[in-house]
Amino acid sequence: MKRYVVEQLRQPYGQLLPQAAVVLILLLVLWAVKSLGVEAAEQSRSSLTAEWARVRKEHQHHQAALRAKQDLAQVWAALPEERDFAPLALGITEEAKRNHVTLPALSYKTESTPVLHTSKGLLQGTMSGRYEDLRRFLYDIETADELVYIEDVDLVLSASQQDNLTFNVKIVTYLRSDPQKPTVP
Repeated sequence: MKRYVVEQLRQPYGQLLPQAAVVLILLLVLWAVKSLGVEAAEQSRSSLTAEWARVRKEHQHHQAALRAKQDLAQVWAALPEERDFAPLALGITEEAKRNHVTLPALSYKTESTPVLHTSKGLLQGTMSGRYEDLRRFLYDIETADELVYIEDVDLVLSASQQDNLTFNVKIVTYLRSDPQKPTVP
């Protein structure tokens, strides 16, 4: 009987048995490769991707810190020293004269700032002149090479002057007192 079954199997399906065995062996190899190699590689890839994202973020923070340090050094280099504050005030007065603006009582003083080795220089007083001259003077101050800006301008109402306008002006700059790099407390 056994022989009969074997003979029956050989006749119609006998030629397919070697190919079926090869397919079965290939399926076993595929399963082994997938379970042992591919899953391990995917886990390794996901951990490497997470590490790469962390390192990339750290690198971006480092680059931002370097840019901030360079920007701070550039600003620090642009700040005038405290000893240059009086000549700066004199230069602003001369600029006013060139623009036909009068600064009768320009006072200047310094205030401390939260950043070490820096102070805030204030120049304040009244300025008078024709609108065009005042506008040109303020533009020249704002676009000067020195780090100077207009913090406040208020019109003073006056009935006696026709063509001239009078303003209270507050001009500000920051000064460095020490050649050291600044540090924020």
